[in-house]
Amino acid sequence: MVAVDSSAVIYDAALKHRQRLMGASGPRALVKNFKVFSIAAFACIGGVLYGYNQGMFSGVLAMPAFKAHMGEYDPFDDNASQTKKGWLTAILELGAWIGTLLSGFIAEALSRKYGVLVAVSVFMLGVVIQATAISAGPNVILAGRFITGMGVGSLAMIVPIYNSEVAPPEVRGALVGLQQLAITFGIMISFWIDYGTNFIGGTSLGEQTDAAWLVPICLQLFPAIILLVGMIFMPFSPRWLVHHGREAEARKNLADLRGLPQDHELVELEFLEIKAQSLFEKRSVAEHFPHLREQTAWNVFKLQFVAIGSLFKTKAMFRRVVVASVTMFFQQWTGINAVLYYAPSIFKQLGLDDNKTGLLATGVVGIVMFVFTIPAVLWIDRVGRKPILTIGAIGMASCHFVIAVIVAKNATQWATQAAAGWAAVVMVWLFVIHFGYSWGPCAWIIVAEIWPLSSRPYGVSIGASSNWMNNFIVGQVTPDMLQSIGYGTYVLFGILTTIGAGFIWFFVPETKRLTLEEMDIIFGSEGTAQADFERMEEINLEIGLTAMLRDMNGGSSHPDVGDEKQAAQTEKIGEHTETVSAER
Repeated sequence: MVAVDSSAVIYDAALKHRQRLMGASGPRALVKNFKVFSIAAFACIGGVLYGYNQGMFSGVLAMPAFKAHMGEYDPFDDNASQTKKGWLTAILELGAWIGTLLSGFIAEALSRKYGVLVAVSVFMLGVVIQATAISAGPNVILAGRFITGMGVGSLAMIVPIYNSEVAPPEVRGALVGLQQLAITFGIMISFWIDYGTNFIGGTSLGEQTDAAWLVPICLQLFPAIILLVGMIFMPFSPRWLVHHGREAEARKNLADLRGLPQDHELVELEFLEIKAQSLFEKRSVAEHFPHLREQTAWNVFKLQFVAIGSLFKTKAMFRRVVVASVTMFFQQWTGINAVLYYAPSIFKQLGLDDNKTGLLATGVVGIVMFVFTIPAVLWIDRVGRKPILTIGAIGMASCHFVIAVIVAKNATQWATQAAAGWAAVVMVWLFVIHFGYSWGPCAWIIVAEIWPLSSRPYGVSIGASSNWMNNFIVGQVTPDMLQSIGYGTYVLFGILTTIGAGFIWFFVPETKRLTLEEMDIIFGSEGTAQADFERMEEINLEIGLTAMLRDMNGGSSHPDVGDEKQAAQTEKIGEHTETVSAER
C-alpha cells in the first residue's frame, strides 16, 4: 500500500470549492466567460489562416491559368515530371517546420501576444511575395510559400499556448480545442472560395484569368490584417507576465479576464497557481540545466534544443519520444495531407475530368472534416484515445484499399465507368470522416499529455517537428507516387495506416484520465513525476498557496512557511506509521 498524502486531500477539497466558485463547464461556462471566449476565438484566426492556406492551394493547383503561369512547376502533361510540383506544395511545410522550431523562443522572449504579431507579419510578407509572382516569375511562389509556412507554423504553436494561458480552467479544454476547429473551418472555406474563383474569366485555358488564382491567395491578407491589428489590443498572457516578473500587471490582467475584483479569492488562487507553475519551471531549469538558469534571450533559445536532447538519454523518456514522434509519423502517412493538397488532382484521376466538378467534390471534403472533428472534442475523454485512434486507422486503411481496387480495375475506362469513379470519390469522403474524428485531434492529445510537467514543452516540440517534417515529405512525394505507381499510392497509405493502428494498439498505452504519476508507471519512469510533485509542493508552501488551500478547506489561517513544512512532514510521518501498521 501507499500512504495517501494529506495535501492531496486538501487540494482535492480546494478543487471542489474552486469548481463551485467557477461553476460547471460546458456551453453555459462559455457564455459566463464570454470575454475570454471572444479573445480566444479572435486569436484562432491564426488557425483559420493555417487551415485556409493548407486547403486553398489544392484548388489553385487545378486551375488552368495557374498551370500556364507555373510551367514546369505545375505541368499540364500528367506524364511530365511531378517532382517540382511536389516542391511547390511541400515547401510550405518546410517553412512551417522551421517556424515551429523558432516559435517557442519567440513566444517566451517576446511574449505570446507579440509572438502572434511577429508570426502573422511573416505570414503576410509571404502572401505579398506570392502576389508579386504575376510579374516576378514562378520562383517567387516558392519563396513566398516558404515564408508563409514559417508564419503558419509559428501561429499553429503560439495560438494554443496563448489561449490555454488566458482561459479559466473550466473552459480551457474547449478554448484550446477551438484551434483545431478553426483549422478545419479554414480548410472548408478555402475549398469553396477556390470553387467560386475558378469561374473568373472562364474555366478553360485561354479564358480563365490570373485573378482566378490570385484572388484566393490575396484573400488571406484580410483576416491576417484583422488579426494583426486586433492582437495589438489583446491582453498579455498572465502566465508570461508572472514568469517575467510583472506580477502586479499579471494580477490586474487576470482579474480583468475573469471579470472579478483583484482581491477575489478565485483570482488570488489562480494567480498563486500561475506563480507556482512559473517557479516550478525556473527551478526545474536550474536543476537540470544550471548553465541556462539566467533568463537571457540566448539562454531561452538554447534551452529548447538542450532540453530536447536530454529526452533521449534515458530509456523511459526515449519511449515517450518514440510514442510522440511515431504517432505523428503515422498521422501524416495516413495520407490526409495528400488528399488536402491534391484533392482535385486525385478526383481527376478518379474520373472527374471536369475541373469544376472536381473542385465541388473537394468542397465536400472540407465540410465533412469540419463536422466530424466536433465529436472527438465531445467524446474523447469518455471513450479513450486508443479505441478512437485504432478504429479511425482501420477505417481509413479500408478506404484506401477499396480506392486502390477501384482504380486498379477502372484506371483506363473511367469514361464508361462513371459509377466506379463516384464510388471512389465517396470512399475519399469517408476516409476524411474517419480522420476527422480520430487522428486529426486525438494524435495531438496523445503527444501533449504523455510528458512529465518539467518536460512537456520540449516533448510537444518533438511531436510537432515530426508532424511538420512528415507533412513536408508527403507533400513532396505524392505527385510522383500518383504518377508512377497509381493505385499503389493508396495501397502504400493503406498499409502504413494499418501499421499505425497496430502501433497504437500494441505500443501506446491508454492515457485517458491518468495522472502524471500514473503516466510514469506505464512508461517505466517511476519517480519523475513524483520529483516534480515534491518540487511543486515545496513551492506551494513557500508562496502561501498551501496555506490558502487549507483555509479554503476549513483549516487554520496562514501559518509561517517553516511551520507549514514541519506540519507537512509530521503528517507524512504519521501517515507512514499508520500505513506500515495496516500492512502488518
